[in-house]
Amino acid sequence: MFRIQDQPDPGIQPAQGVLQRLAGRMVAEQLEPRGIRDSRVLEAMRTVPRHRFVPHLPVEKAYADEALPTAQGQTISQPLIVAYMTQQLATEPGMKVLEIGAGSGYQSAILAEMGCRVVSVEKVAELAEKAEAVLTELGYGERVRIVRGDGSLGWPDEAPYDRILVTAGAPRL
Repeated sequence: MFRIQDQPDPGIQPAQGVLQRLAGRMVAEQLEPRGIRDSRVLEAMRTVPRHRFVPHLPVEKAYADEALPTAQGQTISQPLIVAYMTQQLATEPGMKVLEIGAGSGYQSAILAEMGCRVVSVEKVAELAEKAEAVLTELGYGERVRIVRGDGSLGWPDEAPYDRILVTAGAPRL
């Protein structure tokens, strides 16, 4: 098994072949055997560079079968959870999705990769800023809008939405 032993210099990206192997293994070993069948979801999970959303961790760790801590004390969901929620959402290209809890921005990137327009609400300002920066760097900035605020009551300013996805905790339902 390929192992990345040291944390790479943040300015240096791993070889594309390494990333393709890590993402391909994530899909083949974690997602497909557990019932993720939507080809668009699987392709988005192969394509979006998960390691960019947790740059403080070794690249290989970013593709592991677990939720991971962000630098701001939150978590980026386990790949299976991201894929499962996305598959259940049953989106089509062009749909407008409200995401409650932008977090690192990874879920938003997956939806954008699938052709959705995303409005994602994040109450932690530092998380929102970092997510917005990474999404812009990756080319998703025009399809994803990160708004700062408490999403527990939704985000009516840009309603209506075709789908709503809740990826954050709330004080009550």
